[in-house]
Amino acid sequence: MATVSFVGLGVMGYPMAGHLAAAGHTTTVWNRTAEKAARWTQEHSGTAAASPRDAATGSDIVFMCVGNDDDVRDVVYGEDGALAGMSPGSVLVDHTTVSAELARELGGACAEAGIGFVDAPISGGQAGAENGILTVMCGGANEHFDAVAPVIDAYARAVTLLGPVGNGQLTKMVNQICIAGLVQGLSEGLEFARRAGLDIETVVATISKGAAGSWQMENRGATMSRDEFDFGFAVDWMRKDLGICFDEAARNGAPLPVAELVDSYYAEVQEAGHNRWDTSSLISRLRPSD
Repeated sequence: MATVSFVGLGVMGYPMAGHLAAAGHTTTVWNRTAEKAARWTQEHSGTAAASPRDAATGSDIVFMCVGNDDDVRDVVYGEDGALAGMSPGSVLVDHTTVSAELARELGGACAEAGIGFVDAPISGGQAGAENGILTVMCGGANEHFDAVAPVIDAYARAVTLLGPVGNGQLTKMVNQICIAGLVQGLSEGLEFARRAGLDIETVVATISKGAAGSWQMENRGATMSRDEFDFGFAVDWMRKDLGICFDEAARNGAPLPVAELVDSYYAEVQEAGHNRWDTSSLISRLRPSD
């Protein structure tokens, strides 16, 4: 068992920290909204800290899952940042989806302090976090990965080291690029089925067993057909992630024509006022207006 802290109790971090506590790890949490951290301690075995630094003090591993590059810097650096409370030999794990550039920056800052670092973005959505079956894509040194992987197992079904610091974030970019195309294709297929008069749930149950099958089809096909878009990972966050992909593509020269097109469709969903709908809401663009 490890002494750990978790910084950021959003829709993903809240249940992830809960799995750590349930697995028997001594867990301290911090959240920008203190009321949420207090609620977490009422539901789980653990304590709440007044700052990221306080949460990190005495921890073998510090986990983070916040919003974006700026949010990560806010909770890592400075007098009250997590790095100020960490001891040499401990490891910082960032589950936030951020730029590979920031991951490398954090890796360097940690190395100067004698602290390990693993960039470890996640996939699996809110349901994956709640059920403890996330996919975790890691970048870092073997020794640091080996130290944290058994603890991450508390909320993951797959934890993979993909190379040096930054490679976890690069792999998450691949994940988001693929998802963008998948969700648009699924949206078009389901709307076609609806207009053709087919029973959508039967169609999904049938074709999901064949070559068209995907996690998105299995988990979102039926809800998309019912116009239910409240499943955690918001359009705002997907556009943030795709922006990271486009910035990286500008550096490495990779063409992303489909991802760019789908990003423009997500912009339309935002313009319609549905920023907090989940990513499967792409189908809403295809439905006739009332």
